[in-house]
Amino acid sequence: MTRRTTPPRPLDIEEHFPELAAHRGTTTRLHPRPGTPDASMSSVGGTLLWPADEPWPVCTESHGRNHGRRPADIHEERRILAGAWARDPATGPIEEERRLLAELSREHRVADLADTDPLPMIGLAQLYQRDIADLPPGPDDCDLLQVFWCPFDRHGASGYGMSLHLRRRRSREVTNPLATPPQPEVVGYAGYIPEPCVLHPEQVTTYPFAGLLPAELCARIDAWEEALEESAEAAREDMTDEVQSWDTEAEYEEWARAREAKAPPEPPAYQYDLSIPPGWRVGGFASWHLTDPSPMDCRTCAAPMDLLLTIDSSEWDGGSGSWTPVEDRDLPTHGSATPTEVTVGRWGELNIFTCRANSAHGPRWSIQ
Repeated sequence: MTRRTTPPRPLDIEEHFPELAAHRGTTTRLHPRPGTPDASMSSVGGTLLWPADEPWPVCTESHGRNHGRRPADIHEERRILAGAWARDPATGPIEEERRLLAELSREHRVADLADTDPLPMIGLAQLYQRDIADLPPGPDDCDLLQVFWCPFDRHGASGYGMSLHLRRRRSREVTNPLATPPQPEVVGYAGYIPEPCVLHPEQVTTYPFAGLLPAELCARIDAWEEALEESAEAAREDMTDEVQSWDTEAEYEEWARAREAKAPPEPPAYQYDLSIPPGWRVGGFASWHLTDPSPMDCRTCAAPMDLLLTIDSSEWDGGSGSWTPVEDRDLPTHGSATPTEVTVGRWGELNIFTCRANSAHGPRWSIQ
């Protein structure tokens, strides 16, 4: 199994701000990649270790559930698109494939399915304690965490929320596993359907979101970043002042390539390069880049909650490319950075928190 290795950070942030050592933590990047995981493996979208005689988790909240896309059509659509773009990155699907894709994208209605009928939840992921360094132990010696969600955004007071279900269990007690889990006939959103992925866990160093650091330290980091950006901008302006003339298009292209090679790189940023890695991960610190930091306290006992799992829509993007694993850095971002095909909200990330005092208490979550 090919491991995944996070490149060294562009610089050692503790050399510039030694007091960050007191806030240093770890997180385990899961590095999901396409594969065929079985029930004995930690995975995203793989077969879950589930007792055949135990009811599968279902959503019973009242909401529409009889209109949407078929899960099998979603998987087939992705397979066709991946093959087409790999075959011809310039044009993608041929006409015959486009007709098939149009058919696969159709929505369907399930007759006689009421808004309160039990709806099988999607088995999203399972994580074994033995595989994940930052996975906290479960209650009563449970060594396996399983994550489910409803494939419709129709929950809560707003009517547009998400519904999650976490299950902890002792894997050694499952002696008669379920062979074929139930699944909904249709789903409300393709992003809820994961592609099977094996995991390549890697523990890395992480630091808190800047807005949660002491105010004085956060202000100094902001000032340091501004100085780096001003220096890089000044260097770019010096290059812009260069006077050049070209007789042919080839000469211009050669000059442009040389100029690009001399251009100063974008300076590293605490948020995107030095603190919290992108992608699926366990433990560490949550990012609050979309909203202001929000206190996450247990609704049962009011104890502080810790980040359990981050479910991300991509493993890296243009703003977080410095985290691209060494083994993947020559791959195109499109496709290779979205192995699970899971999409959270508008290409965001889902942070799931559990109670620090009692992991049996219900989770909370935030979408960023």
